[in-house]
Amino acid sequence: MTTTLPIDAHVRLDTHPTHPSAVTAVLTGTQARIALMGLEAADWTVVADNVLVLVRIDHEEPYWAEDAAKHLSAEGITVEITLRLREAIDEEWTWANYPMPWCTRSEIREVSNEAQKIHDDIRHGQLLIHAHAHDGHTTVAVGTYLGRNGKSVYLHGEDHLRQIADTFDSPAQALLAFEKVHAAGMRPGAAPLTDTERAAAEARAISDLSAAKPESSGPEPETVPAYLADAGDHDALLDAFLDAHGDWEKWRTWSDETTHAIHESQTLRIERVHETPAHETAWTVAAYETPVSDRVWVLTATGATPALVLQELLDHLADGDGWDTAIGAPVDEKMVTAATQPLSDAGWKHTVDGRWIRWTSPAEDAGVQFDAFTAQHPSQNLATWTVWAGPDPDRPTWTLTASPHTPSSLLVDLSETLAHETGLRRPQPAGPERRTSLVSSPPAAPAVAAGPTASRSR
Repeated sequence: MTTTLPIDAHVRLDTHPTHPSAVTAVLTGTQARIALMGLEAADWTVVADNVLVLVRIDHEEPYWAEDAAKHLSAEGITVEITLRLREAIDEEWTWANYPMPWCTRSEIREVSNEAQKIHDDIRHGQLLIHAHAHDGHTTVAVGTYLGRNGKSVYLHGEDHLRQIADTFDSPAQALLAFEKVHAAGMRPGAAPLTDTERAAAEARAISDLSAAKPESSGPEPETVPAYLADAGDHDALLDAFLDAHGDWEKWRTWSDETTHAIHESQTLRIERVHETPAHETAWTVAAYETPVSDRVWVLTATGATPALVLQELLDHLADGDGWDTAIGAPVDEKMVTAATQPLSDAGWKHTVDGRWIRWTSPAEDAGVQFDAFTAQHPSQNLATWTVWAGPDPDRPTWTLTASPHTPSSLLVDLSETLAHETGLRRPQPAGPERRTSLVSSPPAAPAVAAGPTASRSR
């Protein structure tokens, strides 16, 4: 297997200091030029020395910034995503009164991405607009793609709803057809910029992005126990795991919301639900005695689980001898003691309360709980082990649960990480910095077919 060599380039992605949804990229390192060329190819704009911005008319910059981060990371480039950008990436939002309500979120993104391509083609001078008009509902226009065999197109809509409604073999043919329908309101050249287009142009024109510079990015990350570390990029974590282990096969659901990874033995499976709220289950690992049997054990983790904890889990799964899919003996006191010995050695407080056996960190900001009652019902795959961190067990920042037959060696490794490992956490901003949900009323539905347009060659 080919190993990707690390590149001396660091990319810090953050929200734009003045434009609501735009994203900035600050590049450092002796090989920063490699990252710059990759971002430019993805339509990021260079605005200063090693500073780029991503500005789109569909307000999907956080999504495409995360996509760029994955590609850069795959090339061996270090990528940092700030907390406020991560919040924007994870934020759920939709267009109010969207004229194609039957579209899923991914289909809406596909439609708007096609509109973005048209906008960029016009902006870069690759699509020349001959004339425009208003059809009583929205802006329509006619133009021609420059270059050999360039086609002429009829455009319908504005901003994230602009579509190619028809194509013609020549500019003359396109103009005649356009004039036949819109003669009364036809005007030469492109239509005036919309408010969205004007704001995007202003964001790209700003050269003073000092707020995006590393030295003014806020407090430096602090070293904390592993259970308090940042969640990091879960998708990148899984991608790196699968890239490094060819004995796992990956596939995504049709809705693109979930990734499944299955070991070649088909007895161990990972389910990763993308864009999951911090407190909901984002990971499920399940083991089976045979490919068609019931689960032997199952482990879940929520969206805010620190990357260090998940990395330990994946490292354990990568070891073919480190996980067990055979039904073993019932959980007994000896197994529980062995699984939690690292916590006891590190001074975690041990208490017993009826059916509950608990270990709490010295600072009382994390804990492990064992349910002796559910341990006696292993066939039900109930959450026998619960790991948590946060203000208190009732308001955890993240949780991890495991069923009775979860391998004790895995539990020991997780306990070691919780008790002895440290990671980085960037302090939360002093005030709320969540991106405002970008909700607006788009133009009326196009008169032409409104489904996602097919990909076109430029």
